[in-house]
Amino acid sequence: MHSVQFFTYTSTRLWGLRVDGADLRVHAADATRPRWQQEGNPDERTPEAVEDFLLHQYGGLTEAELGSPGRHFLGDAAPEVRDRATGATAVLGCPCGIWECWPLLTRITATADTVTWSAFRQPRRPAWGDLAVGPFVFPRTDYERSLAHAVHHAEDPLTALPPAEPPAGT
Repeated sequence: MHSVQFFTYTSTRLWGLRVDGADLRVHAADATRPRWQQEGNPDERTPEAVEDFLLHQYGGLTEAELGSPGRHFLGDAAPEVRDRATGATAVLGCPCGIWECWPLLTRITATADTVTWSAFRQPRRPAWGDLAVGPFVFPRTDYERSLAHAVHHAEDPLTALPPAEPPAGT
């Protein structure tokens, strides 16, 4: 089983989370790195700029977008933040502030004992298919406790990360 920690950050109270101690945006960066590499680097970004882009390609969701965070993150999201075809739920959005620009979607399945996140996708890149993230299975009691007691950070906690190490072999 995996561990989860929900948090909010900045004065706009964006919702984010860590899975097994790592920000979900780090998991997404690791999963999308090879996809972006396949598409090439047309603007000749430096390796540091590429890593910064990968880590900041997603942002948290506001409570206005989530409606009820408890319902949203237990798989009962509002239709506006779900993919109609798959039922997947937005768990991260675009850092521009319009979540639909670049959402990270996942299928959330809640049972009496567990909450599972699976089939992560970037709907703006259908050719990418399911991303190599998860599935994550969380004990439901721990998940609900973290959701009810989300820690608040005045700043985005991701910005405090040290510079990323370049991938092995580069």
